[in-house]
Amino acid sequence: MLVERIQPDEVYNLGAQSHVKVSYDQPEYTADIVGLGTLRLLEAIRDYMDRTGKQVRFYQASSSEMFGAAKPPQGLHTPFHPRSPYAVAKVYSYWQTVNHREAFDMYACNGILFNHESPRRGETFVTRKITRAVGRIKMDLQDKLFLGNLDAKRDWGHARDYVEAMWMMLQQDTPRDYCIATGEAYSVREFAEKAFSQVGLNYEDYVQVDPRYFRPAEVDYLLGDASETNAVLGWTPRTSFDQLVTEMVEHDLELARQEKTLLDAGHQVALKGIGNT
Repeated sequence: MLVERIQPDEVYNLGAQSHVKVSYDQPEYTADIVGLGTLRLLEAIRDYMDRTGKQVRFYQASSSEMFGAAKPPQGLHTPFHPRSPYAVAKVYSYWQTVNHREAFDMYACNGILFNHESPRRGETFVTRKITRAVGRIKMDLQDKLFLGNLDAKRDWGHARDYVEAMWMMLQQDTPRDYCIATGEAYSVREFAEKAFSQVGLNYEDYVQVDPRYFRPAEVDYLLGDASETNAVLGWTPRTSFDQLVTEMVEHDLELARQEKTLLDAGHQVALKGIGNT
């Protein structure tokens, strides 16, 4: 098995089918990958430790989506109220991690991470969809951007800050669970407004609401309480919301410039599902 071959000291389980919309289209696949996938990995690590006597520290990537309809702010003591097959599967993974820690004395931590973004974010996720469109619209490669619920609020941080927190969790003497967040929430509308303003455009001239992008069960407001994490780890986010949006827009504006250069030179450019949305 891979665990036997790699002989890890630390395992970070970031694997998941993490797209909420896809989880509605393929709930069984999502549950298998997100939920049972975590159980399989925990059991593989436990078996390896039992046979070798080697200690392995385990990090489970839990999600703020587990809070769903719970009232903000949400933190370690907020009851879960998941609103998608993805979120339900993440709740299963969370409690399976807790159970292995308590039942088998494993060093296993849950990190409940609120939305963490960067220029590497997949282009079908709303933040990257916005910044990708901003660059293409600025370069006259796209006319409109179609979005769903503009009033949904999220606690958006930078992925590099959150990955640092993940590593810090596994360096502690005692395993426990943590909540990672900025403590600030902004709406999709505010994200779009700020992103378009970076290139001197008014989002209202380009953004259109499309009911196809609304969730069957909406998650209106996620706002994290990371006070316990800050106290235990001494961690605080280094990247502000404004800095995050600027970094993503600048990255995708450069991609759009490259795309336009190729098109002007007569080359066909293969886009990753962007189209005119």
